[in-house]
Amino acid sequence: MRWVFAVIIALHGLIHLMGPAKAFGYADLPQLAQPISRGVGVVWLAAAVLTLAAVVALFVWPRGWWLIGAAALVVSQAVIFSSWSDAKFGTLANILLLAGVAYGYFTQGPASFRAQFDRDVRAGLARPIDAPALSEADVAPLPDPVQRYLRATGMVGQPLIRNYRVRMRGRIRSGPDARWMPFEADQQSFADRPTRLFWIRATMMGIPIDGLHRLADGHAIMRIKPLGAFAVVDAAGAEMDQGETVTLFNDMCLLAPGTLVDPAIQWEPVDARTAKARFTHAAHTISATLFFDDEGLLKDFVSDDRLASNDGKEYKRWRWSTPIAEYRAHGPYRLAARGEARWHPPEGEYVYAAIDILEVEYNRREP
Repeated sequence: MRWVFAVIIALHGLIHLMGPAKAFGYADLPQLAQPISRGVGVVWLAAAVLTLAAVVALFVWPRGWWLIGAAALVVSQAVIFSSWSDAKFGTLANILLLAGVAYGYFTQGPASFRAQFDRDVRAGLARPIDAPALSEADVAPLPDPVQRYLRATGMVGQPLIRNYRVRMRGRIRSGPDARWMPFEADQQSFADRPTRLFWIRATMMGIPIDGLHRLADGHAIMRIKPLGAFAVVDAAGAEMDQGETVTLFNDMCLLAPGTLVDPAIQWEPVDARTAKARFTHAAHTISATLFFDDEGLLKDFVSDDRLASNDGKEYKRWRWSTPIAEYRAHGPYRLAARGEARWHPPEGEYVYAAIDILEVEYNRREP
């Protein structure tokens, strides 16, 4: 879709070159019956340059291309009005450009979810980092299977985790019979001040859908906007706070195992491959059971405290689990690479998200 848009707008920009060609006598263009002065011809040229620059920026500066596109739109439509009888059909291309600029503004502009996510990330990364190495003495109080897990993932001997960034992609759906939606996501979490920032872009029947999950200072929100333009979900409240606390702890277990020495976690040994945990954050204490394999790696995380909701209004208390299908190396660490998220309603469990972990980075500093 982006390539089709780019080709149409590029052709539109090239057509604007007819204006300076006529104004400066470079070509005889009967299509333009109205005279074009040299001054107006320069404006036609500016419209062409700006339009073509917007097309290039669409690929090399996707976060800010819409700024150039907006300028191109204004100049282009101005010259079209100046030669309306000859150039009026160019307005159709500008309507398409307007739609693209509006989409760019809603999804990348200063009020977009992506911009909010980036601002929160920068604020968190501005804090200083003190990260001594995680020692055997640090992990000694933990249940045996959790100790084995921290060693198996390579966390022991590495700096304590103060923050972590995760890039992922996969597919997600709202129910067992719903259509799967491909997605990409960017997450930044902080362990020094428990915070989870999560930006997601999914696609449903060709329509981009942006989402923002934010847990900070003990309070969570979940917002969903098709095309980045209007909210269809705007969830907050005690249920969201509790659910995101479970998700925060799940992230700690799967993506940042070095944080499992946190004193906010109360551990209960079960057997050689199982441990239970109670994690307290702000006003909520949640529980989970962790299951490990023969290598000491976490194979499943199960909790009854994460509430299910598609609209942020009605919540259901279903069991939630995140089985891990594959591990791989991320730098010096061995971490989850592929997994699922499952709901377990009374009528039977189902997978609602399948996730590939692309990149994990620890203890980032302010860029």
